Formats: sequence, C-alpha cells, structure tokens
Amino acid sequence: MDFKEYIESHREEIHSGIMRYLPVREPKEYYEMLRDYPNRQGKYVRPSLLLLCGEMFGAKISDIILPAAAMQLSEDWILMHDDVEDNSDTRRGKPALHKLYGAEQAINAGDAAHMAMWKMLCDYMKKKGLPKGSALFDKFYEVLSMTVEGQYMDIKFTQNIRRIGQASERMYYDIVSRKTSCYSIYGPMQLGAMAAGAGKETLGVLEEIGLHAGSAFQIIDDVLDMTANEKDFGKQKYGDLYEGKLTLIMLHAYDRAARAEKIKIDRIYKKERKDKTRDDIDFLAYVAEKYRSVDYAYGVAMKHGEKAQEALNKNMAMFPDNEFKGIFISAVSALFVRKK
Repeated sequence: MDFKEYIESHREEIHSGIMRYLPVREPKEYYEMLRDYPNRQGKYVRPSLLLLCGEMFGAKISDIILPAAAMQLSEDWILMHDDVEDNSDTRRGKPALHKLYGAEQAINAGDAAHMAMWKMLCDYMKKKGLPKGSALFDKFYEVLSMTVEGQYMDIKFTQNIRRIGQASERMYYDIVSRKTSCYSIYGPMQLGAMAAGAGKETLGVLEEIGLHAGSAFQIIDDVLDMTANEKDFGKQKYGDLYEGKLTLIMLHAYDRAARAEKIKIDRIYKKERKDKTRDDIDFLAYVAEKYRSVDYAYGVAMKHGEKAQEALNKNMAMFPDNEFKGIFISAVSALFVRKK
C-alpha cells in the first residue's frame, strides 16, 4: 500500500467523524451550508499523515480518529475564511462558499466549524485524560497559532505591500514554513506520533523532514497553479496571480525582469482582484515563462524534496519496522511528486 491508497482507506472514517459533529437540524439550510466544504472533501493529506504516524508508532485508529477528523475540519473552516479573504472563485472544483451564500454567511459557517473542531479536541482530551490529552490539545493549538501567523504575513503582502519588489525569498519561506510545513506536514505528523507516545527526539526528526517536504509541497502547488488543468487541480488556473499571492515563481521572474516589466508587474499587483484583466494575468504568465521561472521553482522544489528524503534516510532507524514505515516513506515523496 502506498500513501495515496492509505488516504483512501481511511477517508470515510475521517469524514464520518466530522459529520458526527455537524448534525443536520433546524435551520436545515444553515447546517447544509456548514457541511458544504466538509462534504466536498479535500485531499485529506493532513489527517492521513496524523493517522499514519500514529499507527506507525503504535496507536490504534480508533484512538486517533477524532484528532484526525479535527485536523481535516480545521482545513475546512480555514478555507471558508481564506476564500473570503482572497475572494476566491472556486474551491474543490465548485463555487467558493461565499460565492454561493455571501461573505457574511461563509464567515459564520467557518466560525461554527471552528467551534466544532475544538469540541472534538475537548472530547478527545476528556477521553484520554491528563497529561496525554492536554499535551495533544496544546500541540494542536501551537500548530494553528503558527498557521494564523503565516496567514497574517500572507494577507499583509496581498493587502498592504502588494509589490513583489518589496518582498523576498525569506518572506516567502517565512509564510511557507508556518502555513504549509507546520500546518500541513510536520504538525499533523507530530500530532499522530504524540498520540502514540513518541518522544521529543522523534518530534524533532519529523519537523526536520516536514520543513523541507512542506517547502517542496508549497512550491509545487505554486507550479500547478500556473500549469495544471483546472478540473484536475480543483482551483482556478492562475488563482495565485489573480489573488496577488507571493510565489517563488514571481519573485524569480521579477528579479530578472527589465525595468519596464517590473513597473508593469507592480502596477498589476497593486490592483484588486476584481480589477485585474485577463491581459494583466496573461502578462504575468508571459513574464514567468520568458524567464523560465516555473522551471526554476520546480527545480527548487525538487531540492527541498531531496533534503526531506535525506533527513528521512539518516533517521530511518528511529521509525519502527512495521507495515506503516513503507507507507510513510512513500508519503514523504508523494508530498512533492504530484500532479494535483
């Protein structure tokens, strides 16, 4: 079994765990809206990494399905808010929630899902007792705190700075290390390992692997935004350009652009999403192609992937020799060797 198969083998358990905390009652329209993103189901990478690391270090699925479901629900409510903040058009191949119900209702639904997530974790803590339950609760809080720090930096660029020339690779990686590496990769890994009783040394190794795997994952996501088929990717093509996101691709292109091109790039980035024309987006894509910036970013992603693999290889003895070890090895490469 590889990681993709592992995800699918536990998808229904995770989804069912979420639905138990989002019951349908009156007013039905509200609860149907609240269930919309959870029912669309994402890639389930985060909860599956949590389950996988938990099983690898000796936990039973029945003991860790609740924090895994909470991990997935955290993605759902964050996206409800993110899509409003970014004014995204689509999510998981369908119109974004605020496009269907309005921004106010989408934010409210996100708040409700947020509350349900903490209720799940509170119930887990009651079940496991102290100190194990509280340690996992605290780690979950730490992971989400890092995530919102990254979101602050992201929004600061897209809403306030809005000029590639005032950004840097360091700023890009500060955002990625929080929003992707911590939240999407090593945070879930650590949560699963902690639930199984793993110690600090193990958590440190998972962070080392996850920092590089997360960078690779995010850069490939940026590449796919520029190159993937919309139907396969589940998001609008060039969504990052419309939203004015800071990407390694545009940093590279801007650094090599002629003065007149830099001025035009900054002028486009200064525009609100609604004011950007197709010609604006085509120009940004043209500059990225002209300076082979997508190829550059892909190469950087592969280097981070190699570093993640190196960190895994040098610490291989730390991982138990069981059926889940091989799946975990496949998971590390699956994070950046992907097409959607």
